[in-house]
Amino acid sequence: MEDYDVIVIGGGPAGGAAAHVAARAGLRVALIDRHAFPREKLCGGGFTGRSYRYYAEIFGEPIPEEIILTKRSVEFHAHGQPLARIDGIPPIHMTMRRDMDAAIVRRALASGAEDFTGTAVETLEPAARRIVLKDGRSLRYRVLIGADGANSQVARTLYGAAFDHDRIGFGLEIEGPAPPDDAPVRIDFGAAEWGYGWNFPKAGSATIGIGGVHAKNPEMKAAMQRYLALFGVAGAYRVKGAFLPFGDVRRRPGRAEVLLAGDAAGLVDPITGEGIAYAMKSGALAAEAAAEAIRAGDPPRALRLYRRKLREIHRAMFHARWIRQIIFGRRFRGAFVRAFRGSGTVRHEYLRLMAGEIEYPALAWATLKKVPGFMVRSVTGR
Repeated sequence: MEDYDVIVIGGGPAGGAAAHVAARAGLRVALIDRHAFPREKLCGGGFTGRSYRYYAEIFGEPIPEEIILTKRSVEFHAHGQPLARIDGIPPIHMTMRRDMDAAIVRRALASGAEDFTGTAVETLEPAARRIVLKDGRSLRYRVLIGADGANSQVARTLYGAAFDHDRIGFGLEIEGPAPPDDAPVRIDFGAAEWGYGWNFPKAGSATIGIGGVHAKNPEMKAAMQRYLALFGVAGAYRVKGAFLPFGDVRRRPGRAEVLLAGDAAGLVDPITGEGIAYAMKSGALAAEAAAEAIRAGDPPRALRLYRRKLREIHRAMFHARWIRQIIFGRRFRGAFVRAFRGSGTVRHEYLRLMAGEIEYPALAWATLKKVPGFMVRSVTGR
């Protein structure tokens, strides 16, 4: 049996960041993923300014330019009607998860993490701090970081189910034809209930999809076909689907020396559905907490340390869930659309939010100043 300080399950942004930070801290790290890299991954691929900043902070240099496409124009639509096209916006980056995740895994391995990609986990034994792999090997850990996505095996071992599917989101998307070079980013509020549609141009393709709260979208496949028809690609490409764990943040993301990061912890923006930024950040914070607990000779203390480090992200999630009622709720969304259409300030703050320059309180304040008083009282209770 091999002994490790930290075992990370999942080689996406959360797991790759966790393995990199833990290895850089001098710990013996195993990075496990059932897939070999590069591999395909369902994801819109929006790489926000916040993601760009976190990547540079964690890995010590900007994300390689060859795996992102930067756009400075965006079109907004709402419930079938155009809202605005805005040029000269703060940069919005697009990436293919196949390329980005492979780059992050390479960074983690270069930092000293041991490579167990292409290897699946058979069983987890938290009481023994042990993992048994499909190939029969056993690994023992002092801290385990589960960064294995919305259907997390680690979360299922701890809680019996990763998430309540009625509370989280679901998305459908295709990888469609290459757009013109000047194609803007497109966002369609209302393409799905309590969600939106997107058309994200990338190098050589475009990701087109919709996502919303799963329980509120019983006819999502039909909604997806209607959305694809807007671009003349309905029925022409394979549609892929996945759960999006926004709306169900785990306030206690783990148990003692077992930590959950990224999608496995529900750290997905409940408005935009973007999870890359918080995945990388939470993975790095989980690794920092693990290192501190191990150095103190108290691995079970890792969760307590991790929860403290997550407070800022949890605050952002709270504010986002609050303003989500304004953007998506049937009672309020008409007022939001009118405010968005009529107020340059609201549009500007939304774009700054997408760029990672501000957090949700600033957008909430800008919006509430433009909506009717009755709506403010309905939302705030005052």
